[in-house]
Amino acid sequence: MAAAGFGSKQERNRLAQLYAALSDGELQELAREGGSLTEEARAALALEMSRREMPIDSAVEAEDSIARGRRAELRDLLTIRQFRDLPEALLAKSVLESAGIECFLGDDNLIRMDWLWSNLLGGIKLRVRQEDALVASRLLEGGGASQSDAENSKK
Repeated sequence: MAAAGFGSKQERNRLAQLYAALSDGELQELAREGGSLTEEARAALALEMSRREMPIDSAVEAEDSIARGRRAELRDLLTIRQFRDLPEALLAKSVLESAGIECFLGDDNLIRMDWLWSNLLGGIKLRVRQEDALVASRLLEGGGASQSDAENSKK
């Protein structure tokens, strides 16, 4: 009865043959990337994995926890600077990226299309992770790596 949810019988047979030819590792990798599969393909994959008595839920749970981690990281971003003009924002972003600090510009595409919106939106926002905020602020103020370079050149 579970096979009744599939499309054509030919497609069911094709998927069953394809998944039967794969190794266990390949099936697990395919299960981890199951979001890109059609419903028929997911059902055929689950059927083949259950036939081989392979765990199905662990791959799906791992994918869900990774996705939850990505969403949580986005909430931890902190706006450390706001710029009226795009060139200034891009310059600050390049300074942070050259120091290895991951950063993002907010509202840059809207302001790029019409710079008059900059005041309305509060400018282009430079955002970093909370744990990088202090170091990023010091770099942008010029008190980060430049002072240590100056000290090294005196010695």
